[in-house]
Amino acid sequence: MIAPLLLLFGWSVAASAETVVSRDVSDVSVTIYRAPHRGSGALDRNWPQGYALISETRTITIPAGDNLVRFEGVAEGLLPETAIVTGLPKGVREKNRDARLISPAGLVDAFLKRRVTLRRTDRRTGKVIEQDAIIQAGPNGGVIVQTAAGYEALGCSGLPERMLYPGIPADLSSSPTLSVLASSDRAVTATVQLTYMAQGFDWSASYVARMDKDTGKLGLFAWLTVANGGTQSFHDARLQVVAGQPRKERNAPPLRQPDPALHLTCWPMDGTSTHPRHLFTRLPWPENDGDAMLYEGGENIVVTAQRRGRVALEMAMPAPPPPPAPVAMAAQQEELGDLKLYRVPERVTISAQGQKQVAMIDRPGAEFDRVYSANAAAGSPDYRSMPFLLRGKNSKDRGLGVPLPAGTVAIFEEVEGNALLVGNADLGDLAVDERVELPIGQSPDVQWRLAQVRETRRRQDWRIDITNARPVPVQAEIIVPLDLAERPPGIERGRGGWVLPVTVPENGTASLSYSVRLAR
Repeated sequence: MIAPLLLLFGWSVAASAETVVSRDVSDVSVTIYRAPHRGSGALDRNWPQGYALISETRTITIPAGDNLVRFEGVAEGLLPETAIVTGLPKGVREKNRDARLISPAGLVDAFLKRRVTLRRTDRRTGKVIEQDAIIQAGPNGGVIVQTAAGYEALGCSGLPERMLYPGIPADLSSSPTLSVLASSDRAVTATVQLTYMAQGFDWSASYVARMDKDTGKLGLFAWLTVANGGTQSFHDARLQVVAGQPRKERNAPPLRQPDPALHLTCWPMDGTSTHPRHLFTRLPWPENDGDAMLYEGGENIVVTAQRRGRVALEMAMPAPPPPPAPVAMAAQQEELGDLKLYRVPERVTISAQGQKQVAMIDRPGAEFDRVYSANAAAGSPDYRSMPFLLRGKNSKDRGLGVPLPAGTVAIFEEVEGNALLVGNADLGDLAVDERVELPIGQSPDVQWRLAQVRETRRRQDWRIDITNARPVPVQAEIIVPLDLAERPPGIERGRGGWVLPVTVPENGTASLSYSVRLAR
C-alpha cells in the first residue's frame, strides 16, 4: 500500500508544480571526445559517433513552492542519467528527458481525447466548413476523430481538411528539453549550471602536408575538425577536444524518438498536397577524401564552418590547397592526465548538423624521407609498381616534436606553381619521438619482382630485383615476414617482419637475396 501512495504523492506534486521555462544560455562550454572505437581516419560526417561533455550556465527565476523547471534547447543526444544541475535552492528531486516536441504528430498526441476544430473545404464550391471534433486515436496508424456525425478517419473524407488547435500545450517545446522538479521556500533568481553528456558529436585532425622539392622538407598543417550531428546549435561556446582513448562504458540505449510526421494514408485526391511525399535518398558524402577539403582556398580563413544542408557542399569537392600563413588563431595543447586537451582560445559557434574547423598544428619544416617499401609476401615473378611512403620521426630535430592526434592527411606537391594532390593517408595517435609513416601510393618509376632461386629440404633461396627509372637514387626496402635462415648485413627487425634495406641508383637496378628456413 505504501508504494502506490508514494507514486500518487509524487504525481500530485509534479502535477501541482508551477512550470518555469529556461531558454536563454548565458555561457556554454563544449568538450568533444572522439568516437571510442574509431582509430585513425576521418570522422563520419553523417553519423558522428563520439560524445561531448556540455556545461551550460542559465539564470532562472523560480517562485516559492514546487516548480517544474524546463531547460529547453539542450543537445538532442543528451544522456539524462549524466545530467547534473547545481545552483537551485534545494537541489533537484526528479529529472525527466522530454522527447515530445512541437510537430504535427506531437500536437495530435497532446490533444488526444480533447476537443479540436475540424476545417474542411468543399472542392467544388470552395465553401469552408468548421465543426467541433474530439481526437479519439492517433497519431500512430492514422487519426480517428469523433464528430456529431460519428467516427471517421482524418484525411479520408474526400475533402481537403485540417485540424485547428486552441493552443500549444505547455509540455510541448520546439527543441529538446530536460525538466527537473525542484522547490524553494521563497521566490528567488538563481544562476544554475547544467552539465551533461550527449551523443552525436565527434572530432578529428585534418592534416594538409606540402612537399617542398627544393628543400626536401614537408610543411605539415592540421585543422581541428569537429562535427555536431544534433539539431541544436551552441552559440559563442568555449570549445575543447580531448585526444586519446579514455575508458568509457556503454550507455543505456536512448529512448526511441517519436516520429514528428503525421502519416495519413488514404483516399488519394490527385493533388500534390495530399499524396504521400516521395523521398529520395541523398547521395553519400565522399569518403576519406580528407576532412581538410573543408578548407576554402585562396582566402585567409582560419575558422571555417560547414552546414550539410547546402547543396554546393553536398557535391564532391577537390582537395584544398595548402593552408595560409601566418595563423591568426590556433587551438592550444594542454595536459589532461595521460590524455591531451586542445582548447580553442576564442569562443566559436558550433552549428547544428554542421562541422567547424580551427587551426591546430603548424610545422612548416618537417623532415621526411621518401622510402619505397614492399612486402615479400605480395611478390610476383613479373615486375610491378613499388609502393612508397614518407617516413619521419616525431621529434624536434626533425621539425616536429608535438603530439599528433589521429586523423587524415592530404599530401600535396607543387608543380609549376600549382599545388597538386598526390595522395591521402590515415594517421593514428602519435606521441613525441614515435615514427611517422604516410603511405602515398605506388610509383611506376620504381618496380620490383620476386624470383625463387632454388629450394632444398630445409630452405628456400629468393632474389628480389628492383629497377629505378628516376633521375635520382632511391631508398628501398623489402619486408620479409618469415623466419630467415641467415641474416644479411644491414638487416633489422621491423613491425611486419625482417627489413632488408637497399639503395637503388638513378636509372639503375639493385638486387637483394635472402633465404627462408623451412619447418620440415
